[in-house]
Amino acid sequence: MALFRYSRWDGTQQVFEPRPDEVLDELSSELTAHGDVLRALRRLFQNGMRGQTGQRVEGLRDLSKRLQQRRKDVLQRHNLDTLMDDLRQRLDQVVKTEREGIQRRLDEARPPSDTSDQPAATQERQPSQGQPGKQDAGQSPDDNLRRMLESMAQKKLQALDELPKDMAGAIKQLQDYDFMDPEARRQFQELMDMLRRRMMDNVFKDLSQRVRGMSPEQMAQMREMMRELNQMLRDRLSGEKPDFQKFMNKYGQFFGPEPPQDMDELVEWLQRQRAQAQSLLNSMSPEQRKELQDMLEGMMDEDTRAEMAQMASMLDRLYPPDEMAQEYPFSGQESVTLDQAMQLMDQLQKMDDLERQMGAAMRSGNLDDVDPNKLEEQLGEDDRRVLDQLKQIAKELEEAGYLQRKGDKLELTPKGMRRIGDKALRDIFVQLRQARAGRHDLFKLGAYGDKDETTKRYEFGDRFDIHLQRTLMNALRRERAGVPVALKPDDFEVHRAENLTRCATVLLLDQSRSMGYMGSFQAAKRVTLALYSLIETAFPTDSLYILGFSEYAHEIKKGELPETTWNAWMPGTNIHHALMLSRQLLARHKGQTRQVILITDGEPTAHLENGEAYFSYPPSHETIRETLLEVRRCTQEGIVINTFMLESSYYLMDFINQVTRINKGRAFYTTPDKLGQYILVDYLSHRRKRIG
Repeated sequence: MALFRYSRWDGTQQVFEPRPDEVLDELSSELTAHGDVLRALRRLFQNGMRGQTGQRVEGLRDLSKRLQQRRKDVLQRHNLDTLMDDLRQRLDQVVKTEREGIQRRLDEARPPSDTSDQPAATQERQPSQGQPGKQDAGQSPDDNLRRMLESMAQKKLQALDELPKDMAGAIKQLQDYDFMDPEARRQFQELMDMLRRRMMDNVFKDLSQRVRGMSPEQMAQMREMMRELNQMLRDRLSGEKPDFQKFMNKYGQFFGPEPPQDMDELVEWLQRQRAQAQSLLNSMSPEQRKELQDMLEGMMDEDTRAEMAQMASMLDRLYPPDEMAQEYPFSGQESVTLDQAMQLMDQLQKMDDLERQMGAAMRSGNLDDVDPNKLEEQLGEDDRRVLDQLKQIAKELEEAGYLQRKGDKLELTPKGMRRIGDKALRDIFVQLRQARAGRHDLFKLGAYGDKDETTKRYEFGDRFDIHLQRTLMNALRRERAGVPVALKPDDFEVHRAENLTRCATVLLLDQSRSMGYMGSFQAAKRVTLALYSLIETAFPTDSLYILGFSEYAHEIKKGELPETTWNAWMPGTNIHHALMLSRQLLARHKGQTRQVILITDGEPTAHLENGEAYFSYPPSHETIRETLLEVRRCTQEGIVINTFMLESSYYLMDFINQVTRINKGRAFYTTPDKLGQYILVDYLSHRRKRIG
């Protein structure tokens, strides 16, 4: 009785997780074509698969497409053209707040009796000509203070009116400006802190968070750190080994909770930080780029700018940033601030890194190239589970006994090869089910095999396996008398028995260049795997040999079959040598059905002379003659040759006609997609014929 257990769905259950046999079936076509397990797994990792339940297991291409769509959504949503607008608005707000603060101070200082409609800050006033520190005659101390405040306000407003039109110049001038309004001072300081952080983001990400409110002593320590860092980079460029650990012991606090672990990691880390800012500049219009660069450069003193320039130059020599500093074509409507823009650069660069990792994994087949944490960060937990599922596939194939690891290489086990053969056999017979192709027993009663319930009259030569009851009944019917019963030879009946035959087959697999160029080799190899599976499972007492041939013929062991491919370099179709080796192999199986199955797409173009291959195209008369002589020798030894032609050229058909006249075998013209049906049906039916 089947038991089912139910649990609450939490999103982690793998309801449609493919079984190892399904995965191997999916790999079978690629393994049949190339015999490379890693290549087949790489294709599966790239494209995914569909299980028998119809549920699809996604591959790296699916993850990559989703990542590309996510990047596209980001680019189509945001608009970098608004970045400078935000900075200008913030600067305008600082100036506006300062103006309003000045006016508020003047309004608070104006006496209640003053009903002038004009703001005090804009009235024409003559400065006092009296001695400093003395008040004018008839003026109260409050009047003098108010007059001084108005004079100061007038100068402040004039300075605000004379601010440069460009943001970099305005910010530089405001750095020397003494704000009267505390809120305006706070807003400007916040703007300066943000710009300093963004300037530091050119090199340091975590350090930029420390810039806010840095004291002069801390800024000096930071410059000292940059000088020592530049010295390490100079040492690296000159071939010396910098003291990385000493540097990190002294300045590790500047690099956040997960600092670099060696010099290479530090150089790459620094360059990635710079690349974010460079990507932002690359993605802006030339005018906005210049304006932002000028503004950011104004945030640092001369010494700091010089150290950063040296660092940038040396980093470019150690780790060129061209690949990282991408230009992103933003086309959306949503406005962004500078902080948001830098966050977008960070996000987009992480997407680029992840896409490069997935590309490397698709090329190498090594899923460890993909960082699962970065994948989850960008695409979510579900897509991380997709990656985990792909990683589990190879492990499960090993655990199921289909693959075995030899060093760093994965290979098919005999069990895996039988499974692939079974898959090829099912595919080949999918259109033959109505024909009911059965076991290949002989339709002739004989002396060997399992007993049958039926009997027959004894004939000379039969095994004396008497059916006693029927033998006695025959005598009683004849004599119609009692005991003792007199038996005569015609009374004897013996058990019928199933008479089976054994078959030895040599399959000749053409590996010449034309088989690969014309796309025929994969179909021929697929059929070979199917024959192997058929004989191993249904007819274990049969024998199957596989010979590959091009310039020479050679035996292909069953374990070598998955990795067998066509010969792209050596010319020749040496059927002569292939038939010679076939006779030698079949000589071991006297008294059995013996046959050769020849799969080829061309007439013989090579033969052996004194053990050496002689090649000629078009075929020479010597090659044809020697090959036909070998056909005659096979015929004399009772070996039947069945030929399957994958081409219908005149020369090939003329040669095969001569073969069939000599050998009395059969010849078929077929196509790669029909090849398996013809061969296997013929194999099964041919065994019904008793030879000898």
